[in-house]
Amino acid sequence: MSEQYVVMKLGNEFYGASVMQVISIERMMNISQVPRTLSYIKGVVNLRGTVTPVIDLRERVGLTRNGQESDATRIVVTEVNDMTVGMIVDAVEDVVSIEDGGIAPPPPVVGGIHAVYLKGVAQVGDRLLVILNLEKILSDVELEQLQEVDRQVRG
Repeated sequence: MSEQYVVMKLGNEFYGASVMQVISIERMMNISQVPRTLSYIKGVVNLRGTVTPVIDLRERVGLTRNGQESDATRIVVTEVNDMTVGMIVDAVEDVVSIEDGGIAPPPPVVGGIHAVYLKGVAQVGDRLLVILNLEKILSDVELEQLQEVDRQVRG
């Protein structure tokens, strides 16, 4: 058996998210800011009539932002803990299949990202792919804040 992963780029590193959690991949769009939220919660977007909170994945995992968006910047719309959340990434590269057993446990820190956010690492061709644990990307407190943003916007 194998599982498919969407390959996303943050800086010079490649990250994977299970295709089972990815709803869509969108071009960068206008994000409406929401006051009094964590710095990496960028605001909300209207996706085909659904208001969706958006986070900056690079900021969330502790990587520095090295410039502005480019034509390759995307919002990866995911389902995390029964909530739809958009994640800004530098680029989406492709979709790869990884065989069961092809993911090694993560080292304590990979590229400055703590292992709590990671499911593991996998060698895909000539590059190392860091597999994200999307459930851990957002803590309970952050999910509550995103849900509050959702309530504020919907009224």
